[in-house]
Amino acid sequence: MPDDLGLLLYLPHRELENRVFAALAAAGFDDVTPAQARVFHRIDRDGSRLTELAEAARITKQTAGFLVDQLERAGYVERGPDPTDARARLIRVAGRGRAAIPVCLAAAAEVEREWTAHLGRPRMAALLDALTRLREITDPGR
Repeated sequence: MPDDLGLLLYLPHRELENRVFAALAAAGFDDVTPAQARVFHRIDRDGSRLTELAEAARITKQTAGFLVDQLERAGYVERGPDPTDARARLIRVAGRGRAAIPVCLAAAAEVEREWTAHLGRPRMAALLDALTRLREITDPGR
C-alpha cells in the first residue's frame, strides 16, 4: 500500500520547518513561533494589510491581528500608514525581522542542497516544478 499523500507532504515540510527554527534559535531568534512565521512569511515587500495577511495565511483577521501584535512587540514587524488609504495600516518587516530572514534562507538552502544530493538534480527539479504547479490550485491568492 502506498504512503498517504498527506504524510508524504507533511514529513518533509516538518523537517524543513524544524531545521529553519533550529537555525533561528541558534542565531538568537528563539522567540518566534511557527504560527507567527506563517503570517510573517506572507508580508509583501511593500507591506501588507492585516486582512490580506489573514486571507493569505487562511486564518481569521482576529488571529492574524493577535500574531502581528506578538511579532510587533518582538520587533519583527511594524505597523505604519498605507499611502494609498489614510484609514488603513500596513504591516512591514522591521529590523529584527530583516535580520532573521537571511538565517531562514540559509537554513532552507542547506536543506534543499541536502535533498538535491539525495534525490539528484532531475528529481529535485521535478519535485519543485510539481509543487509550484500545485501551488497554482492550492494558493490562489499568490
